[in-house]
Amino acid sequence: MSNALTLSVPEGVPFIDYEREFDFPVADVFRAHKDPDLVARWLGPRGMKIEIEQFDFRTGGSYRYRHSDERGSYRFAGVFHTVRDNEFVVQTFEYLGFPDVVSLETLTFVDLGDGRCKLVGHSVYPSTEARDGMAQSGMETGLSEGFEQLDEALAQETASR
Repeated sequence: MSNALTLSVPEGVPFIDYEREFDFPVADVFRAHKDPDLVARWLGPRGMKIEIEQFDFRTGGSYRYRHSDERGSYRFAGVFHTVRDNEFVVQTFEYLGFPDVVSLETLTFVDLGDGRCKLVGHSVYPSTEARDGMAQSGMETGLSEGFEQLDEALAQETASR
């Protein structure tokens, strides 16, 4: 059974917060965010094809990728401002179909012991309207399904060791 995503969209502030526990150690979940081959196996909602155009997961690096399905193609880009292995990431996120709205995101990787961890995300948007647009875009489904796929990818790797 999958661990549930907790998503919070507080009234009146341009933030979205989320938490999700994983039955894998911090190092594995962090690697799933760092390794572009693994990222391609889990990022985004089910049924979306992903093409990673650029992925340099380090302080000062950047990324660009495209999700596509029968309805169309959706491009995303950002910059990794801070990357501390197995601990913390600060990055920007921009949906290129809605230019000039860039969110600043932090990801904190928390060791829960016993080979488990928690990912804590905090996203700040330039306005509550931009935040509301992201929240209504299917973000919760995309995160939930993506994290389920992350679980599946790491379980497959663990089974093949």
